[in-house]
Amino acid sequence: MVSSPIAMGNDINIGVYRSHNIQRIDFSYYEGSYMIFGDTTPFGALLPNEFVSITRVGNKVELKKGVRSLGTFNQVTLKPTGNHFALRLRPRTPVLKERKYHDGFKISSGKKGLSIVNDVSFEHYLGGVVESEGGGGKPIEYYKAQAVISRTYALKYFNRHAKEGFNLCDQVHCQAYFNKLIYTDDIRKAVIATDGLYIVDTMTNQLIDGFFHANCGGQTSRSDYVWREEIPYLQPFKDTFCIYTRQATWEKRIPKVEWRNFLVNTYFYPIEDSLYKQVVYTFEQEDRKAFYLSPHLGIPLRDLRYHFKLKSTFFSCYPEGQDVVIKGRGFGHGVGLCQEGAMGMAKHGLNYKQILSFYFEGIQFKHYFEKMFFNQSPYNTIDF
Repeated sequence: MVSSPIAMGNDINIGVYRSHNIQRIDFSYYEGSYMIFGDTTPFGALLPNEFVSITRVGNKVELKKGVRSLGTFNQVTLKPTGNHFALRLRPRTPVLKERKYHDGFKISSGKKGLSIVNDVSFEHYLGGVVESEGGGGKPIEYYKAQAVISRTYALKYFNRHAKEGFNLCDQVHCQAYFNKLIYTDDIRKAVIATDGLYIVDTMTNQLIDGFFHANCGGQTSRSDYVWREEIPYLQPFKDTFCIYTRQATWEKRIPKVEWRNFLVNTYFYPIEDSLYKQVVYTFEQEDRKAFYLSPHLGIPLRDLRYHFKLKSTFFSCYPEGQDVVIKGRGFGHGVGLCQEGAMGMAKHGLNYKQILSFYFEGIQFKHYFEKMFFNQSPYNTIDF
């Protein structure tokens, strides 16, 4: 069983700007006031037209309010004085794009830069994730499906970064979280409408891996084609809801010499064999496969995708002049929920539970409150 410390209304800690080694960052007013603490020492409120600057100094951080130094501390904490308050974050060293996040922050010195942790409510976190992952202007039933998937994924991997002092990070391997919810009020409504819902596999009663991708190209992928592990509720099937969308097809040209050298030098492709020499640039894939040309050659399509930066492994190819022409379908690994397919289903009137049951076989929807009631748990911990 997997334990996830989730309490209704409690916070989750998300490490932000994790792909950068930030040495200095400014926090300024956006919505509502914040109390400033250096370790346990209070330094009043952060009000409109004010900002604090935090700089890494060895294993400590220096705190400035405006240009006035308030000292050096192990940790700086910014606590909102009310609900739904938010701050502007603007990295100064290096200079990066501004972000906005709800709720509180804890800032300390990390191994290579500042450790910036957003102490955020689950509702605010999911709103930011769904907008970061799905964008705006989509049907609300799609947003509900994405909210349930994102909640389930966060619960399953809740302590992925526990050794670093937070639960999850803002990168795609945890779930993209590049801003608070800003543009799309339907996402807020979707998160609230599905509050507390998560998905388990009916065979094991375990949280599912809520994998999703942009576009499957008309057919989802087996999980073991991508991660060498077969997951029963992630079986491949045809999906006609995404095949006419913008990311359904793509094309790329690669010099023959690069294609051939990679196959020969990395996988010892038998180029001296006359039969294999004839087909080295020619590959047909009507249904998704795991290997290039033949399984016994041992050339995983996922390796070709990563090396040549292809949008998916669902492609065919042929030689033309000095190039190999790659004609592909879909965008992403192809496992689990197809986002553009789910959007298409929502446009056709299907609800979020129908959408999720289409992409994940043998699943059951559960709710925090039911679990806590039947367990009679006196603690804010749910055992999945």
